[in-house]
Amino acid sequence: MSEEKMSATEIAKKASGAIAKVVVYVIVYVAISAVVHFLMSDLIPRYGFGVAAYESYVQVLLAIVFGYFIVSGIADFFYWSTRAKYGHSTAAAIRNVVKIIGIGALAAAIAGGVAGGAAGVALGGFLGIVIGFASQQVLGQAVAGLFLLIARPFRIGDAVVVAGEDGVVENVATLFTIVVKADGTKALIPNNSIIGGKIYLKPKSKN
Repeated sequence: MSEEKMSATEIAKKASGAIAKVVVYVIVYVAISAVVHFLMSDLIPRYGFGVAAYESYVQVLLAIVFGYFIVSGIADFFYWSTRAKYGHSTAAAIRNVVKIIGIGALAAAIAGGVAGGAAGVALGGFLGIVIGFASQQVLGQAVAGLFLLIARPFRIGDAVVVAGEDGVVENVATLFTIVVKADGTKALIPNNSIIGGKIYLKPKSKN
C-alpha cells in the first residue's frame, strides 16, 4: 500500500494542500456568490428580466455545493494531520466523524439562513436537533470506532470474545468491527456495543 508507506514530509504536504484547498474553495465561493448577486439583482433586471426572486435558490445551491467541498477539505485536513501519529485507520475514522458533524452543521446553517431572522435561528436549531437524533446512532458508532482505534484494546489478527462473539479480528472500521468466527462466518459488531463491554483477549495458539 503506497499510502501506508508515505513519509512524514509527504503527509505534511498533503495536510498543507488540504487546508489550501479549503481557502481556495472559500475564496471562489465568495467571488461566485458576489457575481451571482450582481447579475441577478442588478444587471439582468435592467434588461427587463425579473430573476431577482430566484437569486435565493441559486445562492442556496452554491452554498450546498461549496459547503460540501469545504467540509470535505476540512475533514481531509484532519485526516492528514493525524495520519502520521495514528495511522490510516484512525485518521480515516476522524475524517468520517468530522465530515458527519460538518454536513449536519452545514444543513442547519443553510436552513437557518434561508428562513432568516429569529425564524431562521429557530429553524436552524430545530433542524440541528433533528439531524442530531437521526445521526446519533451512526455518529455514536463512529466515535466509538475512533476510541477503539486510538486505545487499541485489540488488533487485527487477535483472537477475541467481544459482544458475545468469539473469533479473530479481521478489521476495525469506522462503524463496525469485523470478527471472523471459527466456521468462517463474519460478525459485524457495532463499535458502540463494544465500548463499555467486556473484551476477552484469547491467547495466541502455538503451532
